[in-house]
Parts: sequence; structure tokens; C-alpha cells
Amino acid sequence: MKQTEINTNKTCDFIYDKFISDELNNDSLVQIIELCGDMLNLKTIQQYANDNNMSYNGVKKCRDVRSVFGVKLVVDNE
Repeated sequence: MKQTEINTNKTCDFIYDKFISDELNNDSLVQIIELCGDMLNLKTIQQYANDNNMSYNGVKKCRDVRSVFGVKLVVDNE
């Protein structure tokens, strides 16, 4: 198993355990989600297209588009 997979599992387990033990709450989880979104530079396809003078279909075809909570988002953190 790669170190990134091990670290991912440890981080997920840590967050889960802290939430279950009431050491993290909903506001904490939202902050974590926002931090991750900022680190990934997540944008909707339309936001990304507008910000980068691209067409919606061009973004869909040429960028890293992932579905998060049923919403298609562009990951552009490189």
C-alpha cells in the first residue's frame, strides 16, 4: 500500500473518530470540506469556464472533472 493511501486512511479514521466522540461537529466538518475545496481549487464547470475563457464543453473534455456530492466540479490545483 502506498504511503498516500495509508495517510488517507489514517486521516479519514481520525476525522471519523473525532466526530463520533463529539470532538468535531458539523461546523468543523464544513471547515474541513472548505479547506479541501480550497486546496483542490474546486470550481463548478461553469465557474471554471467563465474564469478561464473556455467553453463549458471544452472544460468537460480537457480538465479533471469529478463528481462530488452529485455535483460535477473541476479539480485544478497543479
